[in-house]
Formats: sequence, C-alpha cells, structure tokens
Amino acid sequence: MGNPNKARGTQWESAVRNFLNAFLGLVDDDGAFIDPFDGLNVRRPAQEGTRDVGDVHAAPFILECKDVRSPAVPTWLRQARAEATNAGFPYGVVVHKVRGLGIRAGRVHFDVRTWTRTRTALGLSTRDMRARYGFVPSMRGLGSGRWYLTTTVSEFGRLLADIRAVSTRAAR
Repeated sequence: MGNPNKARGTQWESAVRNFLNAFLGLVDDDGAFIDPFDGLNVRRPAQEGTRDVGDVHAAPFILECKDVRSPAVPTWLRQARAEATNAGFPYGVVVHKVRGLGIRAGRVHFDVRTWTRTRTALGLSTRDMRARYGFVPSMRGLGSGRWYLTTTVSEFGRLLADIRAVSTRAAR
C-alpha cells in the first residue's frame, strides 16, 4: 500500500485542478479539456529536477495545495513564492483543504505582497478587493511577513477569471 498522506495530497491537488477547470469553462461535461493545447488550462505539472514548481499551475498563479490538519500558513506561503519563482510565474498562493467541507470552501491564502500585486493588477482599492473576493486578513505578530489574506477556492476562481481577463486586455 502506498503512502496515504501522499495519496490524500494528490487527491486534493486533483480536486482543486478539476474544480478550477470546470469553473473557468475549460473542460466539457466529461471533464476533458475543450482545447488541450490552451496555456490557460489548469494543470498538475510533473515534478522534474531539483526545483519544485508547485502542485497546480493556474496561470498566472502557482498553487501549493495542502491537505493537513495543522496549518502553517506563513511557512507554506514562503514555499509557494519560491515555487512560483522556479516555475517562472508571478504569483504563488496556498490552497488549504478544510476538513468536512467541499472544494468550494477550501481556503486560499495570499501573502501581503502577492495580494497587493494582484489587487494592483486588477485596479482595485484595498476595500474593493476585500469586498469583491471575500478576503479576510490574518495578522500574526508584529512582522508583516507573518500576515496573510484568505478567501475561498470558489472566490479564487472568480479572481482567477478576472485577472486573466485583465491580462488579456492589457496584452492587446
């Protein structure tokens, strides 16, 4: 029998990927990609080499997915930032499973810098960003390196669609 923790983690990563692909309309009713070559498809990359590139790629985000009971969000956020850099993506966030609730209720954590860069790219004020996507701040201690903002996987899907729309308009 394989490692049950690894299997649980893989199952969570796949659930996040599948939810976001369906939410964004990138798959058909059977879960197959509408355009398998579309760079915006949400994927679980194969890990190659010594540098981890994150669990799920949802351009422009790297998602570090966690299915554990005891959260260590600031540590996970540092890991997500490093993995985003390794993969060449601008943003790294953490997706933490909430026990007993469905995928939509999973928690997506942003460090302050990533949240601010995302908010700026969307052209939103702090108040509008928090209200539009349901972000709740967590301030642990005096150092902002331990502060983060959290929303749900469902709200993150909306944010992802919006940041992609803004990026597409800017590229034209």
